[in-house]
Amino acid sequence: MKIITIVSIIKRPPDWVSDAVKEYCKRLSGEFELKFIDIPPVTRSKNTASNKILLKEASSILKMIPDNNYTIALDQKGKNITTQNLAESMDQWSGMNQQVCFIIGGADGLCPTIKKVANETWSLSSLTFPHAMVRMILAEQLYRASSILKNHPYHRDYQERTV
Repeated sequence: MKIITIVSIIKRPPDWVSDAVKEYCKRLSGEFELKFIDIPPVTRSKNTASNKILLKEASSILKMIPDNNYTIALDQKGKNITTQNLAESMDQWSGMNQQVCFIIGGADGLCPTIKKVANETWSLSSLTFPHAMVRMILAEQLYRASSILKNHPYHRDYQERTV
């Protein structure tokens, strides 16, 4: 079984997010297991500069990335991917000798150091989401991509249709 680790700067997510993530984890079980490593956000004050916060969070993140992992940083300015791209990546990961780790930054994003350390930087959307919701969206998209690989009907490719 392939373990996909998700390292996040996050306060305790709301129950509705946790419930949704648990459901997608259950659906993914068998081929992929999602493992979550939560890092509390840096305590901030009015005078705390965001670059100092990013550096402290980067230090915490780097300590939590499992060794020998293929690392993907999630960033709004990263490479735009489709669900089909994700399915193709998951198919490749199945044959790799290393696990995969996604990184979700905090309220100020990710330190450039993390983006340099990552093998890739992806964007889930140009929209801005609450970080707990990113966790849920990522879990759903991993399940959806997995369903594509299994030819499961959960995912439907919509073509332009004329009625």
